[in-house]
Amino acid sequence: MLAVLSPGQGSQKPGFLTPWLDLTGTEARLREWSALAGVDLTHLGTAADADEIMDTARTQPLLVAAALLAAEHLPLEGVDITAGHSVGELSAATLAGVLTAEAAITLAGVRGREMAAACALEPTGMAAMLGGDPDEVLAAIEAHGLYPANRNGAGQVVAAGTLAGLDKLVAEPPARTRVIRLKVAGAFHTPYMAPAATALAAVAADITPADPTRTLLSNLDGAAVDNGAELVQRLVRQVTAPVRWDLCMRTLADLGVTGVIELPRAGTLAGLVKRDLKGEGAPEIVTLNTPDDLPAARDLIARIGGRS
Repeated sequence: MLAVLSPGQGSQKPGFLTPWLDLTGTEARLREWSALAGVDLTHLGTAADADEIMDTARTQPLLVAAALLAAEHLPLEGVDITAGHSVGELSAATLAGVLTAEAAITLAGVRGREMAAACALEPTGMAAMLGGDPDEVLAAIEAHGLYPANRNGAGQVVAAGTLAGLDKLVAEPPARTRVIRLKVAGAFHTPYMAPAATALAAVAADITPADPTRTLLSNLDGAAVDNGAELVQRLVRQVTAPVRWDLCMRTLADLGVTGVIELPRAGTLAGLVKRDLKGEGAPEIVTLNTPDDLPAARDLIARIGGRS
């Protein structure tokens, strides 16, 4: 079985869309999607610097657009499973047939703008916690009044909340744990994002989703969702709920996935899969970052896709 994965915020890199503009129709597609997202996706993916594309309002539609652009050049009929990390779940829902590309880009634009606005209401942040005993890590997060915003597997948990709480966590980390402050605007996937969830729900209410045509995993609990309306509800809840990527990877293993393709900008999720799903039966991985990677991705789909 083959899974296609869509990365989330933090995976972007200046100029990463540049090589895709050589493909026919890309520029027209980006102009259309830019109007829906309310940002210049072509500029952001080619000429913008790292600081500009770090802006949540810009990053989220940019990453969804990048994933969908690359996926247009893959034989998706051979894809068994889709999943996305955080905002990448909008791309995954599109590849599974739940959302149109236009709906996904629109939702990504709203999601990014409203999460950026929510960040401005109160100073908050995030920190990655690497290693340590999982129970002790979660206990330390709770003790400092923080939230486990991302549980990414491979010994990585992201804490989020007030800057004061994060300062204490950095000063008093659990044993054998390294804490790294993240350069983000605020505490994503926590109750601090409630205003953004409310705004996203209002826009999502006007979208008519379809049921998935292939297995689609949810960040909320790693479960496969077979109802389009439920998936949209989960997408809204996900704004304030932890990303359980660890459970998504567990489901990938339980389903017997033997091949993984990560869409642009690829690398982060591939690394997590490589560290968590290792040993005998570890999936073959292709990171799709430029059109030059398309032949390898198509070959992987031809060899092991379409076996669900």
